[in-house]
Amino acid sequence: MNHAWPPSTFLGRLRNATRQELLSQGTPIAYPPHRALLQQGDDSRHILLITSGVVKVVASAESGYDMLLAVRIAGDLVGEMAAFEERPRSGTVIACSDVTARIIQMRALESFLTRHPDAMRAILHMLCARLRWANRRRVDFQAYDSMTRLARVLAELCQAYAQPAPDGDGKRCDLGVTLTQKELASLAGLALNTAEKSLRALASRGLVERSYRNITICDVPKLLEFAKVVADNPY
Repeated sequence: MNHAWPPSTFLGRLRNATRQELLSQGTPIAYPPHRALLQQGDDSRHILLITSGVVKVVASAESGYDMLLAVRIAGDLVGEMAAFEERPRSGTVIACSDVTARIIQMRALESFLTRHPDAMRAILHMLCARLRWANRRRVDFQAYDSMTRLARVLAELCQAYAQPAPDGDGKRCDLGVTLTQKELASLAGLALNTAEKSLRALASRGLVERSYRNITICDVPKLLEFAKVVADNPY
């Protein structure tokens, strides 16, 4: 499979020979939009390697509140935490679009990682990056106002997933993933009405443009500066 895997993804971190062998592991499977790939609380021990499409990781509280935890794209692994820990799934993974993936059993993944130290390093880098992202959200909650918190989430999503806008000058980017305002609010740890006000404020500053379930970053360098995000990839 010839593909330019984003450098923020697991596949994007691998050497070409290692990547090609991993893409031959497991069983290919396809999911339609809105289908659950993995279910919170399930005891299964496989992981999924996303080969096309976009998925969301959602956690449900006992109160019934659903929170968006993460967005994953082609090249990413999902389900690895429960598989490594041998504990129930901590979230539900849902297809946002048509998705293809490879189901890889944990024993096969462990054998693969033993044979390929670069893949083991990539797993460690991936897990560290995800922990850093979660830690930043905890710091943001105390350190920044609501508009800055939302801007920081948008900036980091932009660094990881955005695509240059066709009408842009290199500074404009489409966010690259379809998110509702409720989902953005979840990522930033904001109430929905607060997220809506913050998004309007960012738009009034000329940093973003909104359309139906899509956000365009009007000036990436200015957004990074406003959000106090350094220009490296957080994932």
